[in-house]
Amino acid sequence: MADLLQSVSSKRHGKILVMFKWIRHCALIAVTSTLFGCSMLPPAVPGVTLPVLEQRTLTTALPLAEAQETSLGQAISPMVLEHPGLSGIVALTDALEAFAARLMLVENAERTLDVQYYIWRNDETGRLLLNAIHDAAERGVRVRLLLDDLNSAPLEGVLAHLHSHPLIEVRMFNPFPARSSRTLGFITDFNRANRRMHNKSLTADNQATIIGGRNIGDSYFGAGEGFLFTDLDVLAIGPVVHDVSDDFDRFWSSPSAYPLHQLIDTRHKRSRYQPKSVANMLSSNAQLLAYVDDVMATNLATNVIQGEVEFLWARTTMVSDDPLKGLGQAEEQDMIVYQLHKAIGEPQHYLELISPYFVPTRWGVEALIDLAERGVEIIILTNSLEATDVAIVHAGYAKWRKKLLRAGIRIFEKRQILPEDPFLDDDPQLARLGSSAASLHAKTFAIDGERVFVGSFNFDPRSALLNTELGFVIDSPELAQMVDQTFTERMPMQAYELQLSPAGRLYWLERKPGHIIRHEHDPYTTRMQRLSMRFFSWLPIDWLL
Repeated sequence: MADLLQSVSSKRHGKILVMFKWIRHCALIAVTSTLFGCSMLPPAVPGVTLPVLEQRTLTTALPLAEAQETSLGQAISPMVLEHPGLSGIVALTDALEAFAARLMLVENAERTLDVQYYIWRNDETGRLLLNAIHDAAERGVRVRLLLDDLNSAPLEGVLAHLHSHPLIEVRMFNPFPARSSRTLGFITDFNRANRRMHNKSLTADNQATIIGGRNIGDSYFGAGEGFLFTDLDVLAIGPVVHDVSDDFDRFWSSPSAYPLHQLIDTRHKRSRYQPKSVANMLSSNAQLLAYVDDVMATNLATNVIQGEVEFLWARTTMVSDDPLKGLGQAEEQDMIVYQLHKAIGEPQHYLELISPYFVPTRWGVEALIDLAERGVEIIILTNSLEATDVAIVHAGYAKWRKKLLRAGIRIFEKRQILPEDPFLDDDPQLARLGSSAASLHAKTFAIDGERVFVGSFNFDPRSALLNTELGFVIDSPELAQMVDQTFTERMPMQAYELQLSPAGRLYWLERKPGHIIRHEHDPYTTRMQRLSMRFFSWLPIDWLL
């Protein structure tokens, strides 16, 4: 497994990457230096002078002694004391329960909220959580909100309102100096702008945290009638929460985290958005109120209200990149791939891998084949071309399918869900959304039925080399069994299984009740989609995917 993880950030791959980036960087400098001058990080607000980072407020996570005095601490501490050295884990597979968990942490926080995300949509659930955060600040909770700057433009005015609150500070990770154009930022400073903060965490009072694959937005929480990402988070209490808080502090004080007022003039940037209470927001939006009613009717919400949440207690290790990776300055031992090497060990019998954006690279394929030849049974689940939301990434995986299958590795590709699918009756999450499209977004793998990784790390070069990532390695046969059930019970009906014909041609098996449909090319895609994927698979761009 160590060889497999190392392969996505191999030195051979890195040398090619460095050479390619050097050639590209020289060309970009020649074209853009005259047009745009040197791309400088903020200040972008007139009258603000360097050094801006030294002007930041110094804050840290709530000290443990104070955290234990909060209502969350008083409820959680006795359970933690009964399980020394272990963390309590609740898997959040259902989109509504994932939203319920976040909403309840925000509403029950008394002292601090530390929130870190890659994407925060300016939609119904995004605004609802921001209003809940504002409610928390109004009752005296200190809020630190750290967002990656790549997708923040639609939310900038809203963030300016929140940042103006005396107890809320918003910081942007790896910000773009040209606020009106992210494209210009990529042109003038590609090597830095191409590195993003992909971490996802929400921590209340340094007592409970949620980490995993979900960003914030309707498509991650099953709201409305639109697209759904099927995903996986975990709610955690116990020692690992303090590790997440310490990690948040590292990112919050890193050289890449800029206070919002040092990027924009927050006095004039505010949108027409006005923070209002969650109660007022729901009273004026019947559809959102119905959604929240469904959220609060979930098993998780009901159990929390009744004080009957059952935690799975397990040794849990946080793995995370050094925030200096955002500047290309992290040491190898401070990156998530190195930490995963140490935390997970080598699989002896089984490796079950779920990755929505699976880009194994040549060396990753060789490492997987090596494991298979040593007798390790390997099963992979990723998105089909039909279901993926990033078709170009599919090209980085599709070209390796035959080689993996020849080695005896099983591959499933998640398909889109149709309203007539019979398994909808057995899957409440999908049944609620009817004919909405669904795409795999979970990032997890299980080893030997004993250990599970859950987090933001995609099995691709971007996660290994460019983006910062966060996750847990959980020593839990119960969670490993849950991943196994995904393959044994759900995937046969919800995914295509790939096979090789005697002539070496790929085909896809789609299982229906009482019969099987065989597809001779990527199911339910157009010829143009397949030609585009093939074209991109020929390009040396895997490191970008």
